[in-house]
Order: sequence, then structure tokens, then C-alpha cells
Amino acid sequence: MDFGDVTLTALRVFRAVAEQGRFTAAAVSLGYTQSAVSRQIASLERAAGVELWEQRWEGVRLTAAGRVVLRRAVRVLDEVDATARELSGARTATVHVGWFTSAGAALLPAALTALRGTDPAITVVTREGSTPALVRALRAGSVDLALLSSAPPFRPPDAESPALELRTLTERGLRLAVPAGHPLARGEFVDVADLDGQRWIAGPATGEDHLMGVWPGPGGRPEVAHTARDWPAKLRLVAAGCGLTTVPALLATAVPEGVRVLPVRGGPQEVRRLVLARLPHPPTEAEARVAEALRTAATTLGPAR
Repeated sequence: MDFGDVTLTALRVFRAVAEQGRFTAAAVSLGYTQSAVSRQIASLERAAGVELWEQRWEGVRLTAAGRVVLRRAVRVLDEVDATARELSGARTATVHVGWFTSAGAALLPAALTALRGTDPAITVVTREGSTPALVRALRAGSVDLALLSSAPPFRPPDAESPALELRTLTERGLRLAVPAGHPLARGEFVDVADLDGQRWIAGPATGEDHLMGVWPGPGGRPEVAHTARDWPAKLRLVAAGCGLTTVPALLATAVPEGVRVLPVRGGPQEVRRLVLARLPHPPTEAEARVAEALRTAATTLGPAR
């Protein structure tokens, strides 16, 4: 193995492919052509003398040797970036945070607002993503902390080594978003038996979360009247009287006018666990402060389980 001629560009490309899971997606994120990405990866594999990737139907995955190279590459790039900041006279610490969709409605703004008051020298850079994308970003060193949401049965988000450090922030049941003028909105809770025959607003079905937005339990096949991917669209449809949808407890404080958020009594309950994930190395002081702000926001927002 001879890494003497490996460039920082090759290491950055390698990290981008590890994060994106595809050569084409990495090329887009970096503003490179796919052939340029392939050349950089090929040069790194020649230097390593072993295969760093294995082809899979959904893209590429790091081999055991590739995971070793990634860990070292991330350390090198972090040191280079830290040196550049120090030489430029920068005095602020930067923490990169990944988050799932609904966390951006209330939790993340609350945490960032608190940090501006307590730790103005910390700069937080955030990005939204799915759980697989955020886990890849953690492994690639592109984010320092990631807010993840999971449903039972609760399992680690990946099987890679070393295992991610997971800290449960909250575990709460889902709520039901109901149009304010709907008969079900008159009480302080909804009985699960009254959900039979209702019209639903659901997210696109996926292997991870089939028909997200439909409460489990009502008999028969649910009537999905509208399908929407993002929370604002679903909640606006609820406000317009187009149907019902489920929402995480953390969204209860961020619904638009015309929507009531209520618990459901009886039948199976939908539970979501909010987890803060990070690589298993000692956090910097800034990372610890950001993690604490996220924990505080998570425990103070939304109704209790």
C-alpha cells in the first residue's frame, strides 16, 4: 500500500461517495462529473491495493477495508479543516446537525434559539435527511450529530462497526390531527372505534413506514384521500377539511390554524422514539452543548406520552 500520492480531493470524494451511497449522487453534491469521481476513487483503490467498495442493487457499500480508510480519511479532513479555521483566526466552533423532517417544525428552531442565547460562539449548520442518509453522513463525518426517529421494534439504525452511540431523547405516542370543524374535534381525545370509515392523508408508502399518517386499528382497508410527502402539506390539507392524519407529538405546537391535535384512546398505539445519534468518540465541548440544547427542547416541547 502506498498512500503517498493520495490527494485531499480524493479523500473528499471518497467521503462524499460514502455519504451518498452512489457515485452519481456524490458527483452532483460535489459539482463534479461522474467520471471525475470514478477517477478519484480508482486512484484511492490503487493506493490501498484492495477493493474499497462492493456493488449493491441500491448503489455501493464500503467493504471492511473501505470502512478503515473512511475513518482515517475523516480524521485527516477534520484536521485540515480545523487547521484552516485556526489560521484564519476563526473563534467560533461549528457543529453539523442532521435532522428528520418533523424535527424542523419546532424542536430544531427551539434548540437553536436557546443556543443563540447561551452559546453565541457556536455555529450550528443543519441538514434534513432520511434515516439512512443521516446515518451515512454520520459515518462519513459530514454531520456530528443526527436526530433520528424510529418506530417499534426499536433497532440500531445500521449494523456497521463501530456501533453508533444512541441517546433516547423522548418516547411518545403519535397524535391525531383533525380539522377543527370535524365532529371528532369536539372532545379532548378520539376513541379508536370512531376512526373506522374516516378519510386519511398519508405519506407515500415505503418499506420503512407503510402508509405513514394512517392510524393502525380501524377495520378494513383505509381510505387514503390524499398523499403528501411533507408535513406542512399534510397539515394544510387537514385544516382544509380533507381528512385526518397522524403527527408526532413534537408537532403539536406547530400545527396551522384550523387543526386540533388529539390523543387516541383504545386499540394499538403508535409510538415514536426520538434518538440523538453520533459516532462513539468523545464529543467536543460545542457538540456536547448542542446535544444538551436538543435534549432540553425535546423534553419541553409537545404533550407527554
